[in-house]
Amino acid sequence: MHSHHNGLKTAALLGLLTAMILAAGYWLGGSGGLVLAVVLSLALNAGSYFFSDKLALRSMRARPVSEAEFPALYQIVRELATEAGQPMPRLYVSPTLQPNAFATGRSPRHAAVAVTVGITRLLDRRELRGVIGHELSHVYNRDILISSVAAALAGIITMVAQLAIFLPLGGGDDDDGPNPASLLLMLILGPLAASVIQLAISRNREYQADASGATLTRDPLALAAALEKIQYGAQRLPLPADGQLATSAHLMIANPLRGGGIASLFSTHPPMAERIKRLHQLAAVTGTGPVQFQR
Repeated sequence: MHSHHNGLKTAALLGLLTAMILAAGYWLGGSGGLVLAVVLSLALNAGSYFFSDKLALRSMRARPVSEAEFPALYQIVRELATEAGQPMPRLYVSPTLQPNAFATGRSPRHAAVAVTVGITRLLDRRELRGVIGHELSHVYNRDILISSVAAALAGIITMVAQLAIFLPLGGGDDDDGPNPASLLLMLILGPLAASVIQLAISRNREYQADASGATLTRDPLALAAALEKIQYGAQRLPLPADGQLATSAHLMIANPLRGGGIASLFSTHPPMAERIKRLHQLAAVTGTGPVQFQR
């Protein structure tokens, strides 16, 4: 129900970021600095895009596991990947006790799904299946690509703002160059607005993965139940907010870091209560329950 709407919203937000860059470029008079900012930012983000899986897995100290070690996990993933007509991803387990899971990889062929030891202890098989459905949906919806593009665009805006200080502005003697006040405004508000949009995109993709995942597993309530348990578990064991982790927080099924109030604007995840509510609505609409689970 929400999925089509979320896709349009993502496109609109990405369009907004692009428009901001074009406006900044126009405002700076198409100087070489803009080109430099774009090239630099793209290079940085291309790197993180191609190594996204390695970076995220390393930050969670996740190690590859064999089918012999985690047969149930392999069974769930294989069943869902087959159902989606996609290749089997690599499976990893992180020793972290906080219940969490994430998927990464720029395409279904390069995908990796990681779960923490904590989540395998906390959830029953049906709930874990709901979570895996959500994670695989991130890969199939190309969310790593979309969030990388958003990060690249936000990075460009930040770089343009920083370059603006050093660039000779305006056309020389005539005073059509931007005044220092508006320059300062761009320096502060530009990157801020870019980050907020980037995070809004990531919240949208989260709703989208909930919806697609629930459709894939045909069991929205399993994911809803898992999210409730995970939220409780994640609050009891917040992860240390070190730099390494902050970089992959947006990949996880539950935001591992705490924050509320105005922080929700800067959150990578929509509020859990709202996600759970939407899943219950989806279950009511599709009329799915555990009955269809035994197939």
